Amino acid sequence: MDIVLLFKAAIMGVVEGLTEFLPISSTGHLILTGSLLGFHDEKAKVFEIAIQTGAILAVILVYWEKIRNTIVTLPNSKRAQRFAANVFIGFLPAAVVGFTVYKVIKEHLFNPPVVAGAFIVGGFIILWVEKVAKPVPRIHDIDDMSGLDALKVGLVQCIGMIPGTSRSGATIIGGMLLGLSRKVAAEFSFFLAIPTLVGAGAYSLYKERALLSMADLPLFGVGLLVSFASAWLCIRWLLKFIATNDFVGFAYYRIAFGLVVLATAWTGTVQWTA
Repeated sequence: MDIVLLFKAAIMGVVEGLTEFLPISSTGHLILTGSLLGFHDEKAKVFEIAIQTGAILAVILVYWEKIRNTIVTLPNSKRAQRFAANVFIGFLPAAVVGFTVYKVIKEHLFNPPVVAGAFIVGGFIILWVEKVAKPVPRIHDIDDMSGLDALKVGLVQCIGMIPGTSRSGATIIGGMLLGLSRKVAAEFSFFLAIPTLVGAGAYSLYKERALLSMADLPLFGVGLLVSFASAWLCIRWLLKFIATNDFVGFAYYRIAFGLVVLATAWTGTVQWTA
């Protein structure tokens, strides 16, 4: 296996792990990084989706006690049953919408104006939520969420399918507007990512299986491992960060990154329509 290619895989893994759970859009950053590295062919696109599984393994590790207790007590605990049902209910909208309109999104929304616009508009929405709306949370524990709360957050998650929007950004900020505390919104976003991203990765690998071979295992293995490690660090940092900080800094970053998208597209530095 080409060492340079493995190095590119590692860089992509770092980008995926550090951006997947922050409200800044991992897709936009992977497109930019892949283009700058010359790593943006059809196999690279499958790779970008597949290495999300590494980030999900980080979520499972961080929340292993919660996940294990839920599985063990599921047959007899109403609390565990409610939590599992909420994750399933929150996942359903993305599963249905993603399966039905994925081709439309891929064909019509992966272009510089949409990506840049999503970054910039998302940034201003975060600023509005943090500085103007300042929602007062009514739910301070993830186990206090109702099925309706989970469905609403799941519907908001679908907005994250627009390139540049950010799945985590949509669910966290949307959750806050729906009455979830900052911590609960972030945690539920993490748990929703498990079925959502694993499903997307499995579907992509199955659909594009003809492009892959056993020789690709080192490439995908490096990406998964690095994605896992960087996502684990990012999740632990984010949980500490949100305890005393808001998302205003991410809003300004999104606006700046949106301008970068426009600049790189206008100069031809990045092939965003790829």
